[in-house]
Amino acid sequence: MRFRGTAVVAVGIAVLVLGAGTATGDTRAPGEGPGIQIVEAPDDPAESQFVPGGSNVVPPTAAPATDIGTTTNKIQTLAAPFYTCPGFSGIEKTNPLANLYSDRFQWGPYAYVKVGTGRGNINWASNPYKNASWYMWFHSLRWLGQGIVAAGKGDLVALTRVNTIAYDWYRDNPYSWKTNIGAWESTMHRTNVLICLRQAILTGLNVTTVPARYAWVNAALLSHARFLTYNWSGAWNHGTDESIALFGVGCVLGRTDYKNLAQQRFAAGITTSIDAQGGTNEQSTGYASFNYTLWGRAITVMQNCGVNPGTTIANRRALLAKFLTLATNSLGNLHQIGDTEVRGVHPWPGTSLEYAGSKGTLGTAPPWRVGAYSAGYIFGRTGWGTDPTRGFAGESAYSIRYGTGRAFHGHLDHTSITYTSRGRDIIVDGGYAAYNAGAYRTWSVSPSAHSVMTTPMSTYLNPVTRLTALSVKSNAESYVFADVPGAGISRARRVLVLKDPDMMVTWDTASAKTAQAFQTLWHLPADQRASVYSRTTAVAMAPGDTTKTILFQVPFKQALPAGAILVKQAQTNPIQGWQYPSSFVRKSAPTLMLARSGKSASILSFVVPVRSSGSVTYKTYWSGTTFIVSLKVGGKAVAVAISAGGSLYRAG
Repeated sequence: MRFRGTAVVAVGIAVLVLGAGTATGDTRAPGEGPGIQIVEAPDDPAESQFVPGGSNVVPPTAAPATDIGTTTNKIQTLAAPFYTCPGFSGIEKTNPLANLYSDRFQWGPYAYVKVGTGRGNINWASNPYKNASWYMWFHSLRWLGQGIVAAGKGDLVALTRVNTIAYDWYRDNPYSWKTNIGAWESTMHRTNVLICLRQAILTGLNVTTVPARYAWVNAALLSHARFLTYNWSGAWNHGTDESIALFGVGCVLGRTDYKNLAQQRFAAGITTSIDAQGGTNEQSTGYASFNYTLWGRAITVMQNCGVNPGTTIANRRALLAKFLTLATNSLGNLHQIGDTEVRGVHPWPGTSLEYAGSKGTLGTAPPWRVGAYSAGYIFGRTGWGTDPTRGFAGESAYSIRYGTGRAFHGHLDHTSITYTSRGRDIIVDGGYAAYNAGAYRTWSVSPSAHSVMTTPMSTYLNPVTRLTALSVKSNAESYVFADVPGAGISRARRVLVLKDPDMMVTWDTASAKTAQAFQTLWHLPADQRASVYSRTTAVAMAPGDTTKTILFQVPFKQALPAGAILVKQAQTNPIQGWQYPSSFVRKSAPTLMLARSGKSASILSFVVPVRSSGSVTYKTYWSGTTFIVSLKVGGKAVAVAISAGGSLYRAG
């Protein structure tokens, strides 16, 4: 990278100004024009996706699609093939023209930074916050968006500035920039910005071919396509984004080889990125949602450039839409799993997401309410709000994680639960901490940030967790999970979810060859305050709320020791009692810890949301070899049983 002196830059700017004003002879007078066409692409995840020291290539593992780019039913476009500018992902909103003219850049929660001399000569080594994501988006050039839009409408001053800055990047970062990870990761984004700039040049100058003085843009697109050709990230969102950008270069520059390679990668990636059930390989509901919109754009860009996208992508997206519908909780948000911020669900018209995303105000209620996915997810709910006495928010919804070990954007969250009921969060996830959050990022990924049974004295093995039993009935669902979380440790979690009354029951058991600390954690929302009333019972409630959560444990096969239930909140050593609703927001939140020690543990716990004045009473007894917990929840009677064989089920 080179940060040149002002004298040299002044010459470069003079040439570029001349180019902006004199183009080719078939320019129109400067003035407000229609501008470039922008069809907004999905907002990219805010955080850099490169993990230092890790591989970021995901090889396809499933057979590729065979119907992409076929000549059957060839797409007929109404005009010449085109590739629309996909916009700037919102990064341009905090980078107005005035700041571009003074070489200032802003991203995320950080203040503006002057990154150049004020004349378009940028120091591309700038990273004042030592943040990989800040640096990556700086190199993406998306912050030039407002200037590019203005240039496309005939603002030649804006055209000069964005052209100067973009050319400065191209000159200071010669091919190949693979040793610069921020420049590397942002290649696909920067490729699209250069395509948008190229369109702004044509539209702003009212020309049909790129003037000679702007020929560097075409050269830059070719170098970016070359980079994308030799550096494909494979079958995940990063690889799909790269393939879309490569296809875009092929479309705007008429390069069939680039388009064909991108099509081959679409075909290879789709069947691994979205499996035959509709689950994604990224272990994050947020990234699942992003993949839905990303593959939709892949279909559109192929159609717009006269290529048949086939049916495989559309079919897999339809399955993913069902997955995301089931992954919508009763608040209209995605269950927060993996690297996912608390976010609503888009009500895509004509899909089941229309109903889920609109909280039941649009579309038709889906015909299914429980889904188990081999990708490692279970989603369930008491209903879709069609019962007027409940409504959408009055239903209960839950998620449970299992499956293969952590990868990509996943967390060490196997057997973890999230739960919403009575119009609020009941059990939450620790959330999504920014990659530069240090120890808090480590905690947010760890088992301790999730509602699981942990064994903190042992090294977590990132196990495969098996779903060994499943039962779905009209008023209850039950599941059994088993794994080996640490050396010499066996763990099982039995989960029972009830309707009328709505509640959740878990029975965690574990055995170990050496003495361990066993801790079943329940992460509660940041707005609630939790109080311990006895060795068995704690209550959590937000001030003035109409709902409270009664969480209690029933002694079963193991006596409750002193300190059997504890509240941990806002701890820093060890870190515990926090919630990240978004990657840059950390809130103090109560975590209930049900604690045991020794070589075995048996923790039978109940999570019961009730009205603020409600109560729960229970008694236990044996019926032969079956253990019964008979409860009254808000006046409704229900019984939970554990058979001699270890089955946890609703008995009445």
